[in-house]
Amino acid sequence: MALREIVVEGDPILRKKSRPVEKFDERLHILLDDMAETMYFENRGIGIAAVQVGILRRIFVVDVGEESGKLEFINPEIYEREGSTLFCEGCLSCPGKNGYVERPERIRVRAQDRNGEWFDMEATGLLAICICHEYDHLDGILFVDKVVEVEEEDLEDGEEEE
Repeated sequence: MALREIVVEGDPILRKKSRPVEKFDERLHILLDDMAETMYFENRGIGIAAVQVGILRRIFVVDVGEESGKLEFINPEIYEREGSTLFCEGCLSCPGKNGYVERPERIRVRAQDRNGEWFDMEATGLLAICICHEYDHLDGILFVDKVVEVEEEDLEDGEEEE
């Protein structure tokens, strides 16, 4: 396993739509392991999409702790959304930025695992928020595009810099 460099806001790759994964091989397994290691050890995140390490493939990894443990999603499709919640988010690709984003309270998602096997799951709470956040990355959408309220601390920082 190896740490990968995080692509940060301003890099045009983050705005591109990721392509489906077609080959489920050792290279994919290495990428998934590297993404998890980068998320955990280098950046202490709870989610990471392949595009954030410069790979335009429909892949993300999430781990919101004891609620779920590490989950890998390949070629995911969120097909059901219910409810609404406001949560303060940040992003490994947008260092120092935080803001409140409206997300569904509950989702259903279908995806493939590292071996190409399809699975279906329901997610609520932080897990649903994290999956939606990473899913957006696959379509070139950053959380800053959806912020409805900037975290007060960030607003003050921005005002001081002007």
